[in-house]
Amino acid sequence: MRFSRIAAIVLRVFYLLRGSPARILPLFVWVGVDIVVWGFITKYLNSVTASGLNFVPALLGAVLLWDFFGRVMLGVITVFLEDVWSRNFLNIFATPLSVQDYLTGLVLSSIVTSSVGLFVMLLLATGVFGLSFFTYGLSLIPFLLVLFLFGISAGIVGVAVVLRLGPAAEWLVWPIPVLLSPFVGVFYPLAILPRWMQAVGHVLPPSYVFEGMRAIVRGGAVSELNLLLGASLAIGDVLLASWFFTHVYQYAVRTGLIARYSAESIS
Repeated sequence: MRFSRIAAIVLRVFYLLRGSPARILPLFVWVGVDIVVWGFITKYLNSVTASGLNFVPALLGAVLLWDFFGRVMLGVITVFLEDVWSRNFLNIFATPLSVQDYLTGLVLSSIVTSSVGLFVMLLLATGVFGLSFFTYGLSLIPFLLVLFLFGISAGIVGVAVVLRLGPAAEWLVWPIPVLLSPFVGVFYPLAILPRWMQAVGHVLPPSYVFEGMRAIVRGGAVSELNLLLGASLAIGDVLLASWFFTHVYQYAVRTGLIARYSAESIS
């Protein structure tokens, strides 16, 4: 890998954002709306229930963590789709840029864009709705790390799907967070799910994050073994997703499918 080539991809994202407010606003507007809506829902639930459970760390914290995963995943996919929309993807791989350089550039670009969304979410959740992250303690760091790694792997898989099926397949990748959320127990424990959904949930790293979060909210302790398992699954998912993308890219080059991303074939 060459650092200069990776930096060029990140720099291109910077220029795109700098020159277009329409690209900057989605980085924080939608996550801000989510936090505001769920923040008022949690305040309402706290006012009408006598259970003594504070819904702010239980529900608003879950929304924040899941939105962070979504921002990371979409950060990877959007950078790739910018190249597709501008008919620039084929031009990029006509250069000495390697697949590893490109994927690393996507990941670093996602770090930048998702950090903006995370900052806005933290600002609103803590400043407006009183969500204290001291509730989660140091466990918040591995929580974010697991979700970040899984978001990267989901983003790379989404990129590979569009690369394999063509630009029209982008609609398949946008609903990925929504499709995964029932299986990972964002708002409820996995124990209430049917057995087959529990089996799926146990191989998805975010499920260990949200189970750990609920354990802390109930006054218990997060299982270090479960967090380690979640982190191991997330790392494995990143490696598997990278292999999948490389395999799809090589197939697209070998069969000529990559030509669909050229200006001549699209116009």
